[in-house]
Formats: sequence, C-alpha cells, structure tokens
Amino acid sequence: MLLMDSDKGVITFESLKKNSALLGFQEWSDNDLYGMLKEGDFDGDGALNQMEFCVLMFILSPELMDHSQFLLDEAFQQEGFQHFNF
Repeated sequence: MLLMDSDKGVITFESLKKNSALLGFQEWSDNDLYGMLKEGDFDGDGALNQMEFCVLMFILSPELMDHSQFLLDEAFQQEGFQHFNF
C-alpha cells in the first residue's frame, strides 16, 4: 500500500504526512492528519492497518457505500432475488 510505512507494515503519522499529497491532502495540517489517523485507529496502536484504513475510507466517503449497495442490489437482481435492506 502506497501510504504504508514499509518497515512497520502499517500507516503511521509519518508515512501519512509524507504521502498525504497523493490523497489530495497537501493542505492538511498536522492536526488534521492526526485527527484522521485517530478516527480510524480502532485498536489504539497509533497506526492504521489495512482493515482500519479501508473502514476509514468508507466512513470518509459515504458515496462508496452507496455504490457498493447499488452493486449488491444489482447482483441480487441478476440472481432473481428481491431488493434487500441491510
């Protein structure tokens, strides 16, 4: 993963700051980046593993969830199932 600290295998504040421009976050302050890291750090280790990062992206980008729901509905329809609300 591009944002990951290659030595630690997780996204750290330092690796996030170093690569933040790749995400369009070049204008973000250190406090903004710390806040983002803290919001996604569910296990409290001070870093984001791959699962925490994916969950954080869904939290920060609800349109991803809308598109996922659309794809799920479409798959169910192709299999002949009715619409499900999860």
